[in-house]
Amino acid sequence: MTPDDQPLVRTIKERCKACYTCVRGCPAKAIRISGGQAEVIKERCISCANCVLMCSRGAKETKQSGAAVKALLGSGAPVAAALAPSFPVEFGGIDPLRFAGMLKALGFKYVCEVAFGADMVSLQYRKLINENPGKKFISTACPAVVSFVEKYHPALVPSLAPIVSPMVAEARVIRELYGKDVKVIFIGPCVAKKEETSRNTADIEESITFAELRAIFKDAGVDRNSALDSQFDPPHPAKGVLYPMGGGLLNSAELEEDLLNGRFLSAEGLESFPEVLKNLEHGDIDADFIDLLCCNGCIMGPGISVKTSKHAREAALRRYARKSYFSIRLNDWEESVRRFRGLDYSATFAPEDRRMKMPGADALQAVLEKMGKTRPEDELNCGACGYPTCVEHAVAIIRGIAESEMCLPYTIDRLKTTADELTVSYNQLGKTKQALMQSEKLASMGQLAAGVAHELNNPLGVVLLYAHLLAEQCDKGSRTYADAKMITEQADRCKKIVGGLLNFARKNKPFFRQTSLVKLVDNYFKTALLPEGVRVTVDRSGEDLQAEMDPDQIIQVMANLITNALEAMGSAGSLTIRTFPEANSVCFSVGDSGCGIKPENSKKIFEPFFTTKQIGKGTGLGLAVSYGIIKVHRGNITVASNSDPAAGPTGTTFTVKLPRVARDAGAIKMKSDAAAK
Repeated sequence: MTPDDQPLVRTIKERCKACYTCVRGCPAKAIRISGGQAEVIKERCISCANCVLMCSRGAKETKQSGAAVKALLGSGAPVAAALAPSFPVEFGGIDPLRFAGMLKALGFKYVCEVAFGADMVSLQYRKLINENPGKKFISTACPAVVSFVEKYHPALVPSLAPIVSPMVAEARVIRELYGKDVKVIFIGPCVAKKEETSRNTADIEESITFAELRAIFKDAGVDRNSALDSQFDPPHPAKGVLYPMGGGLLNSAELEEDLLNGRFLSAEGLESFPEVLKNLEHGDIDADFIDLLCCNGCIMGPGISVKTSKHAREAALRRYARKSYFSIRLNDWEESVRRFRGLDYSATFAPEDRRMKMPGADALQAVLEKMGKTRPEDELNCGACGYPTCVEHAVAIIRGIAESEMCLPYTIDRLKTTADELTVSYNQLGKTKQALMQSEKLASMGQLAAGVAHELNNPLGVVLLYAHLLAEQCDKGSRTYADAKMITEQADRCKKIVGGLLNFARKNKPFFRQTSLVKLVDNYFKTALLPEGVRVTVDRSGEDLQAEMDPDQIIQVMANLITNALEAMGSAGSLTIRTFPEANSVCFSVGDSGCGIKPENSKKIFEPFFTTKQIGKGTGLGLAVSYGIIKVHRGNITVASNSDPAAGPTGTTFTVKLPRVARDAGAIKMKSDAAAK
């Protein structure tokens, strides 16, 4: 017998893969998935062992009782084999008389057919139904169905027919006929019989499957060639042989299904019997007697090792049933029935509620949203997780017996997200590498920038001095005064540009202040000199686009980009300036309708001293300095360009993105102009 602390079915973890086939095939959902491994929950298991049948990797195995049976056979005590009526399916290639002889060769003193116990149980069912008209009963021949009712439909326990199974009935008949000291061992296709045996130890000593019996034959060296023919021991059965097939109980008890009155109903299979029980509990079934089998008939039980089809198994059973039924001596059978009619065939059942409370709607919704199911149409109910619906899967997650990774669409989305993130990281690494290379190139500007700043600062100082003197000598309302002020402002700007180049080369920190990007663009165009043939479009965002920046450095960047755009277009074209927000950044772009940048030059444009202009027309420092300024601001500058007229309109657009808040811990922040005032 199986000890109470050991499950009938266990998982071989080395073979278990995350396929969830066992979850899908378990009617009781008694499988816990943890870390991608399946584990049978003993308290919830109904012992149907369907998970064993469905696992193609052989990762599930049942508790073996072969050693205990061998010990009984060698103990010297009289041992009787109670043979399930489905034995012709497993051993159809062996003559029944030879098969009985093989069992006796193993040491069984008696070999009896459980089909006679089925005959006696059928008579009890007829009596029960006749004496209780209008009352509904559920057959109790299948221990897996009984366990399912006790655990998951406790309200239906009173409807379980208070009659023992054919196995227990046959065991009581054997002990009554051959003595109370006889040890009865059940041999059949059902793993759940092991659990039923542990509940009926006074009647049954052990229970083994046909597959286990084959192993015992092999170990003992017993086969059809070494054994002699032997008769089955009485009492012999009649129609009880048909029990292993769906509707066999009704046929044996002569309770014919009538479509007009619908008093009797039979259903078998892991999908059918739970649905019947659910409908019965909801009051949708009018039948007085419901015959249920967990498997598609006992002929499809998990303890059968042959791999034939259901129809082939039914045919094998019918052949034996016909031969057995038409060879019995009716008078002997009736005498046996009269002799054993008075035995106690009653059984009692009690609820063993294993239902789990439904989680709250909020908790359920939270789990569904975690798996990306925010709308009803997101619940695909594909069943890949092993559960019929996404809601049932979510409930199982909350109960701790499932994982969100079991959801295939969710896992695929996560893999896609991870792949996208890896792609972004890879691209970011590439950009970082390029930025490091660019920084190394820009470092070479340091010495040159220092010399240029020194040489320019002196003449710029003279220009500023004389411009200030000129302004002081002129009337403030005169044209000359205005011109002098313009010279002063532009010379100051030149000095700041030189200083900015020097600061950039020396990696000095910018002076951040709260600045409006939109106003910065407007102020620039108040003094900008543009060719008459250039059409300027300024597309302003609806908001002010405030951000912490060094306005002088950003104006320098803007001036460099606009200057390059004008030179690319010549005397005519379209210049477009856009300001817009993007998440936690403010952005501006400078676009032109010029000749565009050739693809082979795109990666070089931010390199120091790289220029495509004629000698004397440019130094190749403008974009390099702009790049450095934007990077010091922890921003980003990108370019999109087309130089091929066949591919569309030519032109170039530079986009600058600046964070709204300066993220450099060492940045020098100053009060905004408005705050200073």
